[in-house]
Amino acid sequence: MSDSEFHHIGVACRDLAAEQRAFEILGYRAEGPVYDDAGLGISCRFLTMPEASAPRIELVTPLARSAVLDPWLNQGVKLYHLAFFVTGLEQEIERLQAQRGKIIVPPTPAIAFGGKRVSFVMMPNLLLSELIER
Repeated sequence: MSDSEFHHIGVACRDLAAEQRAFEILGYRAEGPVYDDAGLGISCRFLTMPEASAPRIELVTPLARSAVLDPWLNQGVKLYHLAFFVTGLEQEIERLQAQRGKIIVPPTPAIAFGGKRVSFVMMPNLLLSELIER
């Protein structure tokens, strides 16, 4: 991706607190509060590790009556997406679509990023990428 910066790995889970405890065994700690985002149908929390080389983790769980994570959770898939800050969100979406990427979530304001828009694009290799407006 042109002019992009890796931000986090999304991890799908049914119980955010239990998943956080599992990551704490590895040395991860909460980076901030839990965010409930009704627009995206999720609750999430970022975790980081003191070591700079460890990737930031975003624990993501569905809000009540949200089925947004069901395809992953029902198949036992935990690693949900890779997320990148991008400059020019629409242009990056168009670039990925030209490479056979499919928009799963169009640009939507995200609580966790102060209202900046995010979009999810499924790549041909079935890797879900979250694009975060810089």
